[in-house]
Amino acid sequence: MRFGLTKVTPTKGGLWNPMEEMVQMQDMLNNMFKERSFGDRWSETGILAPLVDVKDEGSSIVVTTDLPGVEKGDVDLDISDNRMTISAKRSASSEEKEEGYLRRERTYSSFSRTVTLPQAITADGAKAKLEDGVLTVTLPKIQIEEKKRILIE
Repeated sequence: MRFGLTKVTPTKGGLWNPMEEMVQMQDMLNNMFKERSFGDRWSETGILAPLVDVKDEGSSIVVTTDLPGVEKGDVDLDISDNRMTISAKRSASSEEKEEGYLRRERTYSSFSRTVTLPQAITADGAKAKLEDGVLTVTLPKIQIEEKKRILIE
């Protein structure tokens, strides 16, 4: 990234044009963000933010999210009303030795995301599976009793 002063070029007649300077500043910001690399797709600036799919499958709601590199013991699922909170952490370490140099690196990331579900669900009978970095949670819907009509005497 390069930072520096921009040269203000006078317009016809020698007047300063603030709009031209704003356009130059916008171009500089756009170029700065093009050059920035965010690493892997789901870890921008160290904050994990995986996408979540929510699907209504009749008697249950199925929530799916990608959690690459996360072990099932590092995932917590909490249910309250019609909301589900997914919390996870992941850590990694690496070591390289090369001609007298030794480098060890450790990283740690975590996130917590709450998803509002389209209908009330229950934890009774819920199932969760983490396979090949994909978390799938099946949540049974709360069965609402049919309305019963009361006759007025």
